[in-house]
Formats: sequence, structure tokens, C-alpha cells
Amino acid sequence: MSTGSRRFNRRSFLQTTSAAAAVFTIVPRHVFGAEGQPAANDKLNIAGIGVGGQGEGDIQAVSSQNIVALCDVDSQRAAKSFERNPGAKKYTDFRKMLDEMDKQIDAVVIATPDHTHAVATIAAMKRGKHVYCEKPLAHSIYEVRQIQKVARECKVITQLGNQGHSSDSIRTFCEWIWAGTIGKVTEVHACCDAFKDVYCQVRNLSRRGEVHQVPATFDWDLWLGPVAQRAYNPMYAPWNWRGWLPFGTGALGDWICHVVDPVFWALDLGAPSRITAEVMNYDPVAQSEVYPEGAQITFEFAARGERGPVKLVWYDGNKTAPHPADLEADRNPPTVGAVVYGDKGTITYGSHGAGGVRLVPEAKMKDFKAPEQKLPRVPGHHQDWLNAIREGRPAGSNFEYGGALSELGLLGVIAIKFPGKSLEWDGAKMQFTNCEEANKMITPTFREGWSV
Repeated sequence: MSTGSRRFNRRSFLQTTSAAAAVFTIVPRHVFGAEGQPAANDKLNIAGIGVGGQGEGDIQAVSSQNIVALCDVDSQRAAKSFERNPGAKKYTDFRKMLDEMDKQIDAVVIATPDHTHAVATIAAMKRGKHVYCEKPLAHSIYEVRQIQKVARECKVITQLGNQGHSSDSIRTFCEWIWAGTIGKVTEVHACCDAFKDVYCQVRNLSRRGEVHQVPATFDWDLWLGPVAQRAYNPMYAPWNWRGWLPFGTGALGDWICHVVDPVFWALDLGAPSRITAEVMNYDPVAQSEVYPEGAQITFEFAARGERGPVKLVWYDGNKTAPHPADLEADRNPPTVGAVVYGDKGTITYGSHGAGGVRLVPEAKMKDFKAPEQKLPRVPGHHQDWLNAIREGRPAGSNFEYGGALSELGLLGVIAIKFPGKSLEWDGAKMQFTNCEEANKMITPTFREGWSV
């Protein structure tokens, strides 16, 4: 094991050599080819916004490029990314970073909490930066549509962070469905029972009045961003914000882009026409702040193209999906994944790109001859985005696709506030046709200075 002195010397050496290398490797956008597209061998200059936690992994995944700037409101959580990239300029406010580094940045990786995805993503795209943004794409339906609009106008290359979309298994699933392996798909049961204590924060509602000192390493005001001012509390950040609806989107918003992605692609689901939610222990006051302890949400999709209507039922928390009839009694269905029902059979798969996709029962899987591969395989989700930038083509889960997928979860988050009521959705007009109260939740109220 290295001694403290040796670690110090090595770090000093890296800081010195990396800083020197950066002088020669940071290539301004204006030296790239036509319309800012880099040549095949040029490295991209990438900035990160939100580089602790998931963002740390995202930065590592694009570390083959030049990491020129890193921004995080929590310097302690971002410490590993800062240490690994000593040549990158460090920031707390992404707006300042984008202003000061505009000519040095080609692309931006965004992994902030859900409620700041839109403001950061739109700010970057309006400066002509390609963007990789973690899922869900935004915190509200209005923000998703604004992001998609700006992406089209600015003609940048985008990718949602639903990594399973670039897996071999999701392509395998699509090929099975398109080959008619289980006939016409009529119903899908998707579920997630992960991290229940994170996604349900009902137990912490009484703690909102607590007084806490903001850590010196954390900029609470910047973390709040577009959300109305409230007192700092460690129960919100850095992790549990996912269960607080002003900041996160619960289990549904956090996982639907992983779990539902395979059927969304294979069945070309598009926008649902009707959404109905069942909520465990519904409390209208609580559900304005926190995600419930369990939800069952039914999305109904009208017939489209050659496929018939499809019903997608989502289960999370303490709401569990029924055992599939075709699955052996001694085998458990996925607890994070989906069961896909066709008129000629059943498929089960796990999360992140239909991992572990199988026909059930096992006897069918043993006799199954897979159809010919038709979809090209890709080298990885981040790499697909990087390659798309160089090739001037859309990435696999660009914001048109990833935004529509994210919107499903956001519709469900609205539906849980109207349990038992079937909300009729007109996706083209971005409105509910039978509930004005629900329409008020499509567009959030932005804190002054943070609108999109």
C-alpha cells in the first residue's frame, strides 16, 4: 500500500502533468470541421454538471475525451471527480462555467437532481453544446417539451442516461417481439420495488421544520435552483430528494426509463391516451410533497400502426405485480423488470435494457430458436453519444425518444394525485381533456431567475 507521502507526490505529479497537457489538448470549437463537427480522431472537450454520485460514473465513462470543466454545488460529494481530473476548471455555478468556458466546451454531461435537469440542459444547448443528461429528462412535462424544442432548434446531439438502451439485451427483446415470438402484445406489467426507504419519505414529513446548518462545502441556494426557497435539511440531499416530489419523481420517474424502455421501443408506444392510478394510504397533503409507499398506475395506449391497443400497468413500492400464469409456481417474476403478455406467450425481463430476457415457462425457452439479429449492436451508451457527435447522427436515446419515455413517468406522478380518476391525455396538445386541476401540474412555478 502507498504511504501518505507517496500519494501526495503522485497527486502533485498528476496535477502538474495534467495541467500542462491540458494546454495542448483543449481544442476550441472553431478549429473543428463544418458546423463544429469534430474530426474522427479529435478529442471532444467535455464539461460536467453534477459530478458526484451518478455524475462521477458518467464523467469516468467519457474520460477518454478532454474533461475541461467540472461543476458541482457539493464539493465534498464531487471530490473524487475533482481529484481524477486535476486539469479541469472547477465551478459551483454551471451558468458561470458555461459563460467563462463557452469557447472551450463542445459537450456537457448533466447528472444533477431531476429538478435542475431542464435549466442546465437548456442553458448548455442554447450555447450549441451537445448534451448527455441523466434520466428522467426533466422534472415536468412542460420542461421535457421545452428541452425537445431547444434540441431541435440548436441541432445538437443528445442522449438520455438510460444506459440499458445501448445494451445487446434490449435489441434481442425487440427482435423477439418484431419476429412475433409471443404474438400480438396486449399487456405489460412493469415493476420496481428498489430502495423503498428512499422513494417513500412519508416518515420524514414531520421533520421539515427542523433547523440545520448548511455544510460549508454545499451551496444550498444553487442546489434548490428553480424550486421555491425552503430550509436546508440533510434529509433532502444528497440522496433522499428522489422521494420528495418538489425535487424528484419517486420510484416511477427514476426507474420507468430503465424498466419500460424495452417495450416503449419494441411496441412504439408513444403517448398514452389514459392514465389511472391506485395509491396506498393516499393522503392529499402528503402526496403534494412525497411519493407514496406504493402505487399501481395503468397506462392505456391506443392501437398504433400494425399493433393493437396495449395496457401497461406499473407497480412500485409495496404494490406488487401478480404472478404470471405461464411462470412456474416455484419461480419468482422480476421485482425490478417486466412481464410482457402476448396472445401466443409470455416474456420476462429485468431492468436496464431487458436484462435476462427469457420466454416462460422454461420449457419454451429451451426449445426456442432466436430470430436473426437485425439491429446493429453498439459499444456502450456513452460511447454511442460520443460516436453520434462525430458522425453527425442522432444517438440511440436522443431527447425526442428519451423525452417521450420520461414523460410517461411524469404523467404517472400527476396521476397519483388523483387516485381512482382516469385522466384522459392528449399528447399532441399537451393537456388532460377531463381534469383542469391536473393541467395545472403540467407546468411548474419557477423561482425567479431560473425559468426555462
